[in-house]
Amino acid sequence: MDLPRPQMKKPSFPIGDNLRSYLRRYRRERTLPITYERLRGFTETAPLVGMDGKPTLWESVVYDRLEMESLNEDLKQVYASIRVDGDLSVMRHLYVDRVDFCAFGNSAPFRIRIVNAFNENADYYYVKRADASRVYGLELEHVLSPNRLNYLTCGSTLVEEHIAGLPGDIFIQRWLDNPELRPIRIAKELVKFNERCFVRLLGDMRSYNFVVVVTPDFEGAQIRIRAMDFDQQSYEGRMNLYRPQFFKDNQPFALFCIQHLNVESAQQYQREEQVLMLQRASLSEERLAMLLAAMSEDAIAPQENVYSLREALAEHYQRSEFLKCESMGELVRQSLAAIQVRMTGKGRIEMAMFSNPLP
Repeated sequence: MDLPRPQMKKPSFPIGDNLRSYLRRYRRERTLPITYERLRGFTETAPLVGMDGKPTLWESVVYDRLEMESLNEDLKQVYASIRVDGDLSVMRHLYVDRVDFCAFGNSAPFRIRIVNAFNENADYYYVKRADASRVYGLELEHVLSPNRLNYLTCGSTLVEEHIAGLPGDIFIQRWLDNPELRPIRIAKELVKFNERCFVRLLGDMRSYNFVVVVTPDFEGAQIRIRAMDFDQQSYEGRMNLYRPQFFKDNQPFALFCIQHLNVESAQQYQREEQVLMLQRASLSEERLAMLLAAMSEDAIAPQENVYSLREALAEHYQRSEFLKCESMGELVRQSLAAIQVRMTGKGRIEMAMFSNPLP
C-alpha cells in the first residue's frame, strides 16, 4: 500500500509553558548568543554543490563583514554548548568554515560547518525555528530509543547536533545488496525501527528522513537506523503514516524484509523492541511522565487528526481506552500502555504513568 506524502508545510507550534518548564528542568533551555532570526540577516547567497558535482537544496550564505567576526565567535560558543557544556577553552582551535541555509521543508534550517584547524576534521550543527512538535519528537527519541540526542532551545530558537549516517535512500542505492552486510541484521533493524516509530507516533519516516549507521564488528557489520527528522511527531491523523513500511520510498526495504524474514522472526524482533522501549521508559519514568503531561496539554495537531488516529489505534490494539484520548500526548501514553499490558508475570514492567490519570 502506497501512502500519500504528508503535508509538506506543517504549521509550527510554539513552545508552551509546560514544555518550557520541562526543558529548563532537564537543561535543554539555555541562554545562547545566536538566534534563528539573527542568522536570517545574511546579505548574499550562493548555490552549494555536493561532492558529486550536483546542486543540492542548500545555499551558502554571506553576512556583512562587520557582523562576521562576532558571529563566528558566537557560533563557536553555541557549538561548545552542545559538545562540552559551554567550555570554549578546549575549542579555541576551531573555526566556522561555512554557514548554509535550506528553504526546503518545514524548519528552513541553517547548517553550521565547524572545522578543527589542526587536522581539518569537520562537524556540523543546525539552527532552526523552535517547533513544539519537533521538540517533543527529539525528546521522545532521546528517552525511548537507543540513541541519545544533543539539542538546546533558546526562546524561539532550536539548536541540534548533526546525526551522522548514510541517508536511507542512499543506503538503498549503494548498500542494501552489499555482500559484506548480513541481510538478516538489516531486516531485523528495519523491523525494530518501524516499531519504534509506530509506538511513539513519529511520522513521515521516508527513506531520506532517516539514516543508517554501519558499525564494523568482529563477525560482520552491525546496523542501526536513526531518525533525523522530527517535524511530523504526532501530527497526522492516518495511522499508517506512522509506519515506515508503507511509504513508497521505503518499498525496497519492505520487500527486503519479506525476502529475508519469516513472520515468526519479524514478530520476535517487534516484541524485542517493544520490551526495550518499556525498559527505557521505566528508567526515565519521572522524566517521561513530565514530558507526556506537557504533551497532553499541548495542541500540536488538528483535533480531527486526534480523533481519526484514536479510532484507528483503538481498532489496531483492540483497546477502547484510546477512544478517551483528547490529545496526541495522551495517544502516545496510551500507545505505550498498549504494549505494556502484554507483559505479564515476572517480566512485567510496572509504570504508574500508564495507568494514573493525567496530573
